[in-house]
Amino acid sequence: MKALWISSNTKVFGVIGDPIEHSLSPAMHNAAFRSFGMNCVYLAFRVKRGELEEAVKGMRCLGIAGFNVTMPHKVDIVKYLEGLDPIAEEIGSVNTVMNVGGRLIGFNTDGEGALNAITRAIGGPRGLGKAVILGAGGAARAVAYSLSKSAREVVVLNRTHRKALELAREMRGKTGGNIRGGPLSSAAEELLDAEVLINATPIGSWPRVEEAPVDGRALRDGMVVMDMVYNPLETRLLREAKEAGAIPIDGVTMLAHQGALSFKIWTGREPPIELMREAALGSMGGT
Repeated sequence: MKALWISSNTKVFGVIGDPIEHSLSPAMHNAAFRSFGMNCVYLAFRVKRGELEEAVKGMRCLGIAGFNVTMPHKVDIVKYLEGLDPIAEEIGSVNTVMNVGGRLIGFNTDGEGALNAITRAIGGPRGLGKAVILGAGGAARAVAYSLSKSAREVVVLNRTHRKALELAREMRGKTGGNIRGGPLSSAAEELLDAEVLINATPIGSWPRVEEAPVDGRALRDGMVVMDMVYNPLETRLLREAKEAGAIPIDGVTMLAHQGALSFKIWTGREPPIELMREAALGSMGGT
């Protein structure tokens, strides 16, 4: 693998969010840039919620070539961009920004990344039955949008019931899919006939690693269980999914798939997904 070098011609990419110090994206994208011998570097920038507008102005003024967006900015950043990809506009959430001649254009790869990870885990494309999504934030919006076009039924569950209902109503209006909202407390009942469970909440992440968003007894053999949390790599939810005979998809796999789509948007090159995942794992001491 070629070494990464820095010069006055180096293109700068990055990720903004808060917190950001534990992001795996720099390791993942820098490995991809090195694999192609590209004069590019990817950095992490902590941007507090009240500083988002100024940070976006800074990205534009400094000529940052592109950047990812993570919590808590995926929805709020929309109003500071010059344009949106049709999918990002429909979703109302952005996780990828490309600088096109000084104009910042927003994209969203979370939903497609999740679908690609699920497709790979189940051995190829096929119709999905009922999918349950936990959470109603930016990532949940994107996944709900994509799944509502391919799954028989999508149920969004959130601790704040109203937010789940609002998200479901909005996505139903955009996609025409069979999507509804409910309280997180109804998860066990909703999972009785679900084929897919996606955790898009921070429940189970470090340091509260012994928490799980649902009771493990609600998981069963053959169910696909994706956890967007990647610290720790094996959350309690995924551990209990394995014990139940479910098909687990960890947060690093999801991150690699959505990151690969960002890489393709920025570079036009076919992304090295496995290399990106291995680099992310290596940066957190995984195998």
